Amino acid sequence: MLRHALFATVLLAGSQLVSAQPAPETPTESLSLEGVAAIVNDSPISYSDVRQRARLLLLSFGGGQPTPEQIQQITGQALEQLIDEKLQLNRVAEFEVVVAPEEINDAVDNMASQSGLTGDVLRQQLIEAGVNPVSLEEQMRADIAWNRLMNGLYGSRIRISDSQIADQLERLRSSLQKPQFRVSEIFLFAPEPETRAQALTAAETILAQLNQGADFRVAAQRISSAPTAATGGDMGWVGIDDLPEAVGAAVSAAEKPGFIGPIEVENGIYILSLVNKREPSQLTTKVDLKRLVATDGNEATLREAMARISSCEDVNSVANSRSTLRASDIEDINVDELGPEGRALVDATELGKATDVFAAGSGLAVMYVCRRQEGAEALPSREDLRNTLKSREISMISDRELRNTRRESTVIYR
Repeated sequence: MLRHALFATVLLAGSQLVSAQPAPETPTESLSLEGVAAIVNDSPISYSDVRQRARLLLLSFGGGQPTPEQIQQITGQALEQLIDEKLQLNRVAEFEVVVAPEEINDAVDNMASQSGLTGDVLRQQLIEAGVNPVSLEEQMRADIAWNRLMNGLYGSRIRISDSQIADQLERLRSSLQKPQFRVSEIFLFAPEPETRAQALTAAETILAQLNQGADFRVAAQRISSAPTAATGGDMGWVGIDDLPEAVGAAVSAAEKPGFIGPIEVENGIYILSLVNKREPSQLTTKVDLKRLVATDGNEATLREAMARISSCEDVNSVANSRSTLRASDIEDINVDELGPEGRALVDATELGKATDVFAAGSGLAVMYVCRRQEGAEALPSREDLRNTLKSREISMISDRELRNTRRESTVIYR
């Protein structure tokens, strides 16, 4: 699971929630004062650790004051997060993965900057809210170390083939021909039945806070286990077929924009924000072309020039080598604007290659197809798509590894 670290800008609701709390205890003090909430492979989690993590979760919301029942539900989710982090750090220790203090400080600074703060100001605000900054730092340590371990173990083994990219591009083009939905997500990773039940009650608490005015984007950044947490949960425009079956059914059934959920799936719980819906767009294809003309009308002139051209980058230099050759750029044009014959030529030509020879006034010409963009909107580049598919593979492997680690470990609730 690529879990994103939580941090809290102390909002009014959060300040009211913790204003009466004492200053945070050190880890040693918390164990001696309050006892142990759970033991993970002989490593204890104190009640104070759980309470402080729950405050971090609650401070992430900007909604109304939570009820005692909601606080209890979010506390259960906080304990499960702490257990996962203990498991991650235990596994990481087997490979001697080290996270330097400077890396944690940089992570705190980067997260704080999203709210216009410095890392030091953020830490001070947490202390004033009764939360020990060590809780935040340890979560970041687990996140950095686990991601490093997963990428180190599996990153070099993942190969995204050209056929996978082609299939994904085709799927994206196909989705443009169906209704699309602008959706944001919060995903609570809970692969086991008992943790899923707790995640479900936590999701109900989160949904209640959202309905009271909490910021969905902030909640997603600080709670969601999905890769989209980094962008506030924004999934962009998606089709029903792009979503898990239960999630797609819930989105399809929604009558208007708003919050949807909780939605239970095999490995966790979703909360969605449906922002908008749009109908299918008329698909277009845009191209960049280089037109090469032999002004003397001699096909041999044109063929000799073409023999010296291996890519679009060569067209202009070759054209400049002879007075009877002329090159021109045709950029970002809808193929329909080329007319039926011109479109047929371009559609039949591979990227980087030349079309068949055709008459151009008193001369002869070809067109080199330098770029082709299909779909009503710009599709991602092949390299961006390769990176996205690789990240998705790493995320699935990471989820599986955490499930296996939990299954093989000893977790005792006190």
